[in-house]
Amino acid sequence: MTTLSENGVTARYFETDDERVLELSCEGRTATVAQNREGYGMLKVRETADGSELERYYGFDMALDHAAELLGVRPTDLPVPDLAADMGM
Repeated sequence: MTTLSENGVTARYFETDDERVLELSCEGRTATVAQNREGYGMLKVRETADGSELERYYGFDMALDHAAELLGVRPTDLPVPDLAADMGM
């Protein structure tokens, strides 16, 4: 697991058997962007790592915009660990 904190937001990147996961948290709220382990396909945005899918996106920027909205912060406030920087199509 890789953790990065900036602008009051904490980002945790980790991999499960099935997914690459970027979990973001700020002031008790969470948002998760997940992609299959093979690194292709759409990104899923969820409120929690194991929560129900809210939306799918092709682009990482669009998924981060949605995650920022869930957290109540600007997309530019979201830290992205280097290992997660290549998520998306």
